[in-house]
Amino acid sequence: MKKTWTGWGPAADQPQQHYLVEPRHLGGGGDLRFVAEYLRASGWKDISRTGGPIVFDSPDHSVRVGFDPTSMPGGWTISGKAVGQQPAWHATFTTAVPIEIVAGFTDTLTKPRSAHAPNVWAPLEQNAWETSRVEEKQQDPEQKLVHFVAVAPDRNAWLQYHQDGLSQGHWWAGARTEHGRAWDAVFTSTTPLHLVQEFSAALSDPTPVLRPRGNVPATKWIRTTSVSVRPSELGAWQQARITAARAATWARNSWSAARPRQRTPSSPHTTAGTKARR
Repeated sequence: MKKTWTGWGPAADQPQQHYLVEPRHLGGGGDLRFVAEYLRASGWKDISRTGGPIVFDSPDHSVRVGFDPTSMPGGWTISGKAVGQQPAWHATFTTAVPIEIVAGFTDTLTKPRSAHAPNVWAPLEQNAWETSRVEEKQQDPEQKLVHFVAVAPDRNAWLQYHQDGLSQGHWWAGARTEHGRAWDAVFTSTTPLHLVQEFSAALSDPTPVLRPRGNVPATKWIRTTSVSVRPSELGAWQQARITAARAATWARNSWSAARPRQRTPSSPHTTAGTKARR
């Protein structure tokens, strides 16, 4: 991949047919550069090999983002090392997770954590997803399975948190079409909640996603709107995204360099999700 963005389309700047696809959770994978170029612009190190998987390391080497379509089941693998009171964590996205939803997670990796307590379910409820809490009794009265579930308005996408009596748990999201399961995303229970919250926000965002002709999923469960887009317009949109990432990285690095060094206690990190409201 080149260091300078050169556009999405051919040299001739002729309008090309694209489609706005909704709901976005059935929009198909999309262009990998949407994530990769943003990470590079945010100062992440590209350690990908020519012809091999895409791999990026964070500036502090605590997080690695990779995409490998040849692995099983294939797709994105994102891993964070244990740092301070934050335990190691792991997340995976299969290849058909829309790139805009993946970016909701990976973009957040490049930004400072908000001081506000995260609430994974809030964006879902704001976008009319149905949330519920389900308990499953087990033979051992000390054990029980607890599921927090959010389902999309079209009933074809979901986000769930599963926890057993031993406090072991994981997050699981997915979508389906009339042909079966479309994609899956899985997060360990130790995945920082602000990352899962931004994933849920991107997942439930009602904004359609843009796909070129020939890259619209073959399902009757989507709505499409045909639009004509010039390659220069696509390039300008992506360049604006890259420029914003570079500006944020420059500002953050400048602030860090000017800030006096001081020792501050680490704040405890909560790994349990906020319960879904009925």
